Formats: sequence, C-alpha cells, structure tokens
Amino acid sequence: MAPAPPLPSPADGVLRPLTEADVPAVLHLNATHVELLSPLDEARLERLVGWSERADVITADEQVAGFVLTFGPGSDYDSENYRWFAQRYGAGFLYLDRIVVDDRFRRRGLASRVYDLVEARAADAGRLALEVNVDPPNEPSLAFHRARGFVEVGTLGPQGHQVGLMVKELAAGQA
Repeated sequence: MAPAPPLPSPADGVLRPLTEADVPAVLHLNATHVELLSPLDEARLERLVGWSERADVITADEQVAGFVLTFGPGSDYDSENYRWFAQRYGAGFLYLDRIVVDDRFRRRGLASRVYDLVEARAADAGRLALEVNVDPPNEPSLAFHRARGFVEVGTLGPQGHQVGLMVKELAAGQA
C-alpha cells in the first residue's frame, strides 16, 4: 500500500495522530459508545495503536471530537471481523475498525470529512472495509454507509449481536 497522504493542517480541524495525552478522551468516548463498539482499556488501546495502519483523533474547536482506527493488510490485529476481510481480500482492503464522534460535535459534517480522507487512503488498496451492527440494527450508521456507497458482503455473530460486513469499492484517486 502506498504511504498515507499527509494529514490536513491542524487549522483544518479534522485529523491528527493520537498521542498519549489523548488516551483519556479516547477511552471515555469508547466507553460512552461501547454498545456499538467493544470494551477498551488503556492496554488494549496501546495494542490496537501498535497494530493499526493509523490511529487518529478527530478534532474540532481545538478539542478531541472523536477518534478513528484503521488497519491495513497484514496486521496482527486479532479481530474476527478484520480477519474475515483479510481472508477474502488479501492485500486489497483498508479496514476501518472504529470511528466515534462525540455527540457534542455531531451534525457538523465531521464524519463525512473523515470518511473522505480514509477513503482516499484506501483507494490504492481498492476498497474500504468495515462492519455495522445489523442485529440489533444501528439504523443511522447503516443509512450513512449505504448513502456513501457501502454494500453488505457478509454477516458475522450470533443473533442479537450480529454485524453486517460492508465494503466500498474504490479506484485509485476516488474517494
């Protein structure tokens, strides 16, 4: 995979690399939305950052407004969902594991701007892969992803905690 394009300047207010100082905010955001994610403590976050292609915080108004973790092919990431994509797509995907936007910063277009950047990074790999809860359904997330061109390619998990595995096919230079 080609090197990631440069991040926007801090004035752009979208993404910057996650630092040690951001850990409490990231853990709080994850805990606030744990029903849509999975539990996360400091040790697990450190492992995820080590395995990730990129670990960023989303910024707005000079505050941590969210975070995003992505994993490239060949990662040692132990997620069943990630491994499902790795088995099917080999080197041809970038995996978006977690994205959280603090409720105080929603409806400002931050998620769309972050997805634009992540999709641009994923274009060389050919697709962006992720999962969304389908049982019970996370309707806002499903609608957001479908509107961006993601399609479900499989499901994993037991009834009552099932995810839809989704991809967006990308061409180089497309976002």
